[in-house]
Formats: sequence, C-alpha cells, structure tokens
Amino acid sequence: MDNDGCGPGPRPEGGTCRPPERPSPGSLPYEGVWRFTAATVDASVPQARHAVRDLLRRQGVPVSDELVQGLLLIVSELVTNAVKHAALLSPMIAVEVAVGAEWIRVSVEDNHPYRPTALEADHGQTGGRGLLLVREITREGGGVCDVEHTASGGKVIWAALPLKPARMP
Repeated sequence: MDNDGCGPGPRPEGGTCRPPERPSPGSLPYEGVWRFTAATVDASVPQARHAVRDLLRRQGVPVSDELVQGLLLIVSELVTNAVKHAALLSPMIAVEVAVGAEWIRVSVEDNHPYRPTALEADHGQTGGRGLLLVREITREGGGVCDVEHTASGGKVIWAALPLKPARMP
C-alpha cells in the first residue's frame, strides 16, 4: 500500500492525506477510512473527485461503475457547496472516504456553522440544487445522507451507499 493508502495519486493542492484507520482483524483488504484536506477553492472540486476515484481504484474496492459515478457526483456537489458557501469561515475542508464490507461513505467537513438545506428545483435557476441532487442520488442508490454539527462548531455533510460489487461478465 503506497503511503499508507494515500498513494501518489492526485490530491488537492496543499492537501494532506491522513493514513487510513487500521482495519480490524478479519476485515476485507479494501476496508478503511481515508481523509484528506483541501483549500476551499474551485480547483479543489475536480481534485477531490479524482482523489476519491483514484483511492477506490488503488484500494481495489469492488464497486460498480454506476456507484462510482454517483459517489463522484456527490463528492463534487459537496465540495462545490463548501467552496461556494463556507470559504469565508472555513479556508480548508476535509474529505473523508470510509469503506466497509457493505457500505461506502463520503463526507465533506468544513468549519462554517450554517446547516444547509436541500432546495426544491426551480427551473429558473441554474444552481442551488446540489444537496437536492445528493439526496436523490443517495435515495436512488438505497443509501442515507445527513448533515451533522461538529464539536468545533462546523458541520459535516455525508452520504452512505450500499456497496454493491461490480458484476462479473
């Protein structure tokens, strides 16, 4: 495992990657928790998405392409929201990926205390529906998502989806 699971792949510029928590005995080889930090700037959105995609590949997580695409869209939306709405009070964010035997969870944490809500679709607006999209992707995948306050006064927004291994031809 390269760099304790963090590997040499792309990470947000200036970001760090926390080594994974050590899996318990009897756990699957791809199980673990990985966390990296990034600045709340536009460039962190695609970098976070690529870092998560590369982590899943590097760890050999048996996940379908459809689930990966959903997770990457969720990461993009959550990081975009942090960049757009939390940057003033939170110059850095943390992205975490937790993979278990049956679930995969992605989360984005910032230091802004505002708890966002999913807006209903307004066809006149071009933005503002990121959390609605996250909620729908999560629901369609059989998962759950939520927003929680952190001990430091910020928040963490997360989505967990059932890990459905890719079907072999």
